[in-house]
Amino acid sequence: MKFSKKRAAAVATGAALTFIVGGVAFGYWTTTGSGSGSASTGNTSPISISSTAVTGLYPGDTPKAVSGTFTNPNVGPVFVQQVSVAVDPAWSVGTTNPCSASDFTVTQPTATARQIVTGDTWSGATIQLKNLATNQDNCKGVTVPLVFTSN
Repeated sequence: MKFSKKRAAAVATGAALTFIVGGVAFGYWTTTGSGSGSASTGNTSPISISSTAVTGLYPGDTPKAVSGTFTNPNVGPVFVQQVSVAVDPAWSVGTTNPCSASDFTVTQPTATARQIVTGDTWSGATIQLKNLATNQDNCKGVTVPLVFTSN
C-alpha cells in the first residue's frame, strides 16, 4: 500500500475537524449567579390551663391539692417554664367581713420547665382556707375562682 501526500493530508484534515467539532460539542460556558429567597416563622397561640375541682375546704384544714391539664391549640409543642396559681384577687363574697382571696393560702407548683402538648398535666399546687380569729361564715359554700398563668 502506498501512502500519498494527498491521502495523508485528507486523514489529517479529517482528524483535525473531528477534534474541533468534538471539542465544540462538549464545550460550555462558566458563569456566576446570585439570588434571594425567604423563610418565615409562625406564631403561637396561648395555651389553656385548667384544674380539677377542689372541694371540702374549711378553716384550718390541711392544704388540698390543685392540679390540672393543658390544652395546646398550636400545631406543635410549646415550652412552659412555670404554672402559677392564685385566688382571683378581685373576688370577694359578702358585705360584712367578706370572704376574699386573703382568706386562702396558695402554694405554687414546682417548676414545670417542659414542652407542652394537649392533654399534658401539671400538679404540685395546694390551697388552704386559713383559720382566722374572725368569723368566716361568708366563706361557707362559696366557689373560689382560681386563676392560672404560665410563662
